[in-house]
Amino acid sequence: MANPPTISAAPATPPPTPAKTSAPAEPRRTAFAEGVDQLRAAATTEPGRLRIIGALLALLVVAFGAVTSWQMTDRSTAADDVLNKSQPLSTAAADIYRSLADANTAASSGFLAGGQETAESRKRYEDDIDTAAAKLVTAANNSDPDSPSSAAITKLNKLLPEYKGLVERARTYNRQGFPVGGAYLRYANQKMQKEMLPAAEDLYKKENQRLKDDYADATPYPWAAIALGVLALAALAWAQHRNYRRTNRVLNHGLVAATAATAVVLLWLAVGHSVARAGLNDSYDHGVRSLNVLHDARIASLKARGNENLTLVARGAETVKVTADGEELTVDRYDHDFTTDMNVLGKGLTQAARLADDPTGEKPVTQAESNMAEWKKRHTAARSQDDNGNYEQALALVIGGKGATGECFDSVDANLARALNHEQNEFRQAAGDGLDAMGGLPVGAAVLAVLGAAGAVLGIGRRLSEYR
Repeated sequence: MANPPTISAAPATPPPTPAKTSAPAEPRRTAFAEGVDQLRAAATTEPGRLRIIGALLALLVVAFGAVTSWQMTDRSTAADDVLNKSQPLSTAAADIYRSLADANTAASSGFLAGGQETAESRKRYEDDIDTAAAKLVTAANNSDPDSPSSAAITKLNKLLPEYKGLVERARTYNRQGFPVGGAYLRYANQKMQKEMLPAAEDLYKKENQRLKDDYADATPYPWAAIALGVLALAALAWAQHRNYRRTNRVLNHGLVAATAATAVVLLWLAVGHSVARAGLNDSYDHGVRSLNVLHDARIASLKARGNENLTLVARGAETVKVTADGEELTVDRYDHDFTTDMNVLGKGLTQAARLADDPTGEKPVTQAESNMAEWKKRHTAARSQDDNGNYEQALALVIGGKGATGECFDSVDANLARALNHEQNEFRQAAGDGLDAMGGLPVGAAVLAVLGAAGAVLGIGRRLSEYR
């Protein structure tokens, strides 16, 4: 019987090996995070802590020096602008106004003299026109092209030749004996009073505002620099106290040098800026304020003189209604404006005398007040003659020689010019002292701060060397 075939068993298939899953990769750390870890690790050892302290001290001292240099540079620049730019431009703007007003006065005086116009009167008019033109060029060169001042300067440059043309026509017709000359002069005066002088006044106000802005930039205390200086000194004092507690050594030469440099800068900053601020404030209180009042008073006297002359030129051709004691009156327009201008002049002289802080500045103002009082008396006498039909006598009392109102006006103008010159010198002295007090501070603060930071690093380095 045949053996049955053997059936071999198929080998068992091993179970599949589970796939190994890799652990998720840790997110890549930023340089900042690694730096923080290194810093934290360093802070656990004394050498690491010393390095951190040294770096922070150096950073504080350098930051103090940088902020001091930056703030004092800004203030020093603004103080320099006050002294050498904005105030001279403000004065130039006032001179433009004064020159235009004086030219108008000289033109009316020459017109009244007719064919008898003196060479001196003609020269005064020409000089005033030339001065106004020159000052306009100066103002244009120092103003920004798109600034409001530039617009006023452009307007005045356009109107000035128009005004000159009208005055020359008035003179020509007046010498020929044509009454139309008076109409041309009144039109020229209207152009001056309604267009040119308001534009000049606008320029003066804008330059004054620019001056005030420069003062506002130059005088504030540098609080950020002062705060950083105090913080740096406190940090240096703490570092030295810490060093003493750990080593029993009283002094660390590097830290002492850093403290000395920081203290010098802080003291220099506090004292220097305080002195500068006091000088600048003094230049404003006893210089700029007086100059502004005196400029206004001088302008009022010029306008009064012009209106006094035009009273005789117009001879009642222009009137204005005023109310007095509840009654409406019709009065000569130019004589009414003369009275208004003289009131402004009187108030200005009173204020200028109050602001004058020494006899040299007060004396010309007092003399101008006396001249003004005499001017009013002579003007009243001239108006009385004119009202009574004595035109030639009134004319002599206005544009004549000795005893005329013109003599009083010239005295007022000369005394105001002396007072202005004195106050201008007072301003320059005080503002110059303020600017000088800041001299060298921006550069000195930066240099001392670098030396102070180096001292702090060397002082900490000396301690680190003990661990090597």
